Formats: sequence, structure tokens, C-alpha cells
Amino acid sequence: MHAYLSPAELHSALSIADLSEPASGHAMSAMLAAVTDALAALWDIPVAEHRPSPLVSVRDNYDRLGFSPHDVTRDSRYSRHVSPTVMLRSHTSAGMPAVLDSLLPELGRYDTLQVLPGLVYRRDAVDRTHVGTPHQVDLWRLRSRGLLGVPDLTAMLGTVVEAVLPGARWRAVPSAHSYTTAGVQLDVEVRGEWLELAEAGLVAASVLRASGLDPRRWGGLALGMGLDRALMLRKGIDDIRLLRSADPRVAAQMADLSPYNPVSAMPPMRRDLSLVCADDVDAEVLGDAARSALGAEADVLAGLAVLAVTPAAELPAGAVSRLGLVPGQANVLLRLTLQSLERTLTSTEANALRNRVYLALHDGPTLELIPV
Repeated sequence: MHAYLSPAELHSALSIADLSEPASGHAMSAMLAAVTDALAALWDIPVAEHRPSPLVSVRDNYDRLGFSPHDVTRDSRYSRHVSPTVMLRSHTSAGMPAVLDSLLPELGRYDTLQVLPGLVYRRDAVDRTHVGTPHQVDLWRLRSRGLLGVPDLTAMLGTVVEAVLPGARWRAVPSAHSYTTAGVQLDVEVRGEWLELAEAGLVAASVLRASGLDPRRWGGLALGMGLDRALMLRKGIDDIRLLRSADPRVAAQMADLSPYNPVSAMPPMRRDLSLVCADDVDAEVLGDAARSALGAEADVLAGLAVLAVTPAAELPAGAVSRLGLVPGQANVLLRLTLQSLERTLTSTEANALRNRVYLALHDGPTLELIPV
């Protein structure tokens, strides 16, 4: 059973500016151009950029890319469904089936880099590296009458790393994906730590066949990368919220790929909550609900950490009675980190924000609100 977005929720999601658009003048667009230009130069092939609607069919988002009917990402707790057959894309790969369909009339030689950038829509945890609407790009080299193999994929990976983090060490770790073979996860080393940058592989024959393309004649390389992560690594940014900051000291630094010069941070404020929730709740579901509750002020939510989840069956009878727990519920201890990027929050403001999140997440009969 899916929960569907309301018209207001859909409008809000579609109103978020896409920073990868050239007209944005944002470093996100420059990051995309650097990667695209590097790959086009590597192979000396043309580029076709596609920016289709983020509203896609569930079939294109999952089925035609080989996802299992039972894949957990299909659950509306983690994706954003508009109707039984339409959703906001959860990855830019959802635009590839239409691109592949368009190649069916191609009878001659063909070799082009397909670029599909834009926002994707998920229900995600709240921390310094995650948002519910990150930017992503799919880069697929599609070729007829010529084989593409692992050596070509390796060259692609090295070129992407050099475009994002010149000189960085990298590694390719085997990783299975539904629409590729020889799949890998691309990691880069940053300050002695290995971090994921992208996922890639050879385009699976089953995906080609689904569009009527003969895999004996057609082949491809597919790479998907989070542009927010790539830009943060390039500029040395540790808080994803800075990418959209209205602070002039920050915004002025988001026009190019030069290293970020930190500005003085506003002090964070923390509030702990004791909630009654479903016992299968997780940080992604809670994070999405908290963002929705705060609406236009969601950018002050710097973190949401689940400290403990204790099912009713594991609590003393007195605690169950006091909290009003019923079977299938749990006591969830949560910590909010509230921090504006532009100014210092007052204690009264922090308490009011805390209460809004509490009322949205708490599902028990007894309320524990903080006076404001």
C-alpha cells in the first residue's frame, strides 16, 4: 500500500531549484560541465544532455532498469509516489529507458555520451551529508557497432575522478547493480578515508533488449554520481546545507570550483525527544517527517539522530502505561541538532521548532511539549 504525495507536497518538491542547471550560475553546474567535458574529450564523441520531467512512470524508475518487484526502495516510506503508476524519480537513471527507446531507429554507427542530470527525490536521514532532494547525474556512453568492455569502464572511472578531484587516489570495488554487469563502486581517498563517489558498470543486455536494441550490436557504459557529494569533496565543504546558503559570505563562494573558505559558524542547539512511534520506524522515515513538519524552516535542521528504539514488549509495564504504548509501537529517543546558517537561534525559537517536530513524529496519547 503506497502513500501518495498531496498536491501541496508535490508543488513544494517541484519548486526546489536545480543547481545543476547552467542558468543557476552555481558551482554545481560547473562541476557537471567539468565531468562531461572530460569524458567527451577522452572519447572524442558528442554529448547529448537530457533534462526530462522529474515525474516518471514507476515502470521506468524500477522495472525497466531491472529492479526486483520486492526491492525495499519501492516502498513509499523511502520513495515519493504521486499515483499507483507515477512517482518523482528516485534516481536520474529513470530517464534512460526513454533515451534507449529513441535509439531504435539508429541503423548506422552511433557513439554518444548521454548526460542526464537533475534533482532526485527520496526520503532520507538528516545529517550534514544528506538531503531529501540531492542532485545526481547519469553518464552513459552508448555505442553501436563496437565493443565496450572493462578497460573502457576503467578509463571512464579514472577520468571522472580526475575531473572531480585532480590527483586523488581511487579504487573500484565490485558492486552489483540491477542495470549493469561488471558493476563497481568508485571510491576516492580523502584525508586518509575512502569515500564513495559513484557507481558504474557495463550496460546490461537485458536493459538494451527491453528497448528493442540488440546487445550483439549495442553496448554501453553507465555511471551514476551524486553531484552534491562531488562538489562538497572538490570544494572541501562538510555541510550540504551550505550549497544553498543565503549567507552572502557563503553564496559568493558557490559560483566556482575553488576551495571553500569557511566562515564563522552559528552555534548549534540540541533538543532530545522521547517519542511513541511504530516499532519499525527508521532514521530515513523520521528525517523526512521532520523536514516536512518544519517546511520552509527545514534548513535549520542540521541533524536528527536516533539514540534508541525500545519496543513496547521490552519496556517495564509502568513505562508502557505512562507512555500509552500499544502493540507494534516503541519508545524512540531522538536528538535534534538545530543550527541556522545565517544567525543564532534563540532558545525560544529552538523550543518551538522542537515542538513542531515532536507533534509531527509522536504517535502517543500523552504530549510532552516544552514551553515557549
